[in-house]
Amino acid sequence: MRGVNRVMLIGNLGKDPDIQFLEGNIGVAKFPLATTETFKDRSGKLVSQTEWHTVVLWRGLAELAHKYLHKGSLVYIEGRLRTRSWEDKDGNRKFATEVVGDNLIMLDKRHDGSGQHGSLPHEGGLEGMSSSDAPIPEPTPDIPF
Repeated sequence: MRGVNRVMLIGNLGKDPDIQFLEGNIGVAKFPLATTETFKDRSGKLVSQTEWHTVVLWRGLAELAHKYLHKGSLVYIEGRLRTRSWEDKDGNRKFATEVVGDNLIMLDKRHDGSGQHGSLPHEGGLEGMSSSDAPIPEPTPDIPF
């Protein structure tokens, strides 16, 4: 049986995306993303729980994130989990699990200060780009989980 490695997150950036360019001018951007769940505990009190995720975007998505996203931006990220391992300077084995994004939809409202829509790359409601730089259709409310 085949496995499925798919992640869908809606959250806010914890800081501006960091971008680096590898050989061949290949961009890679990295940023923390916070997702928050709010629920009632047993006593009926509202409780919020925040999880932090490290998101990695490649090529066109990396450049898009660097150009248009900033700390606090609300985004939808779709991708897969990847765990990396390495040895630190003391010889200890370290691990990091990251979300490698394949699709990105910017959910912030667009304004350029004059009340007009801002200068994001596409017209329409939600702004989306995939790893192949093709526009992504808006999500429908009946997405199966």
